Amino acid sequence: MSTENYYYYEPAAGHGLAHDPLKSIIGPRPIGWISSVNSAGQRNLAPYSFFNCFSDRPPIIGFSSSGWKDSVANISETGEFVWNLATRPLAMAMNNSSATLPPEHDEFLFAGLTPRAGRRVDVDCVAESPVNFECKLTQCIQLTNADGATIDNWLVLGEVIAVHISNELINAEGIYQAMAAQPILRGGGPTAYYQVSDDLRFDLQRPEGTQPRK
Repeated sequence: MSTENYYYYEPAAGHGLAHDPLKSIIGPRPIGWISSVNSAGQRNLAPYSFFNCFSDRPPIIGFSSSGWKDSVANISETGEFVWNLATRPLAMAMNNSSATLPPEHDEFLFAGLTPRAGRRVDVDCVAESPVNFECKLTQCIQLTNADGATIDNWLVLGEVIAVHISNELINAEGIYQAMAAQPILRGGGPTAYYQVSDDLRFDLQRPEGTQPRK
């Protein structure tokens, strides 16, 4: 196909569009709603749109922060954090927790959320969230560009050592009902979010001859 059918740009020189398309192209993305605490016991709660799961055995999740923010500082200090599932009923509270507040302010209180003590980590879960992952820090990595120069972005990875799931989301066959949780995802631009639905689900079988997942 002719390259004339493609819009081409090199990110270092700018995209030339009304909005950077990167976050829209790589999206919608799961939300890293991260709770943490510093050594003095001050809580922090913040959503991160660069988040995902990178291993299942052991389960390792991670998020990336633009700048050395309170979440990164707290987790580096204590070695612990909690991921909380962001859902449609909690969308406004999740968004409110993104407010830029002084370090001494508590985002749980600001967003009207209830802290619930973790069982394996000394970090509070969002009690209203139907799923929480308690995590231990495995790596905190400062990212670099293609030339090897460090940039002010930090990748925080943690092993999930404890999982909380609302009983309402597990059916009689013991299967987690993802859509019943009403998860929300981050889209591109400053305001776009998405909710997924079983109405849009489709299934694919792996081609014959491929190794099944264990």
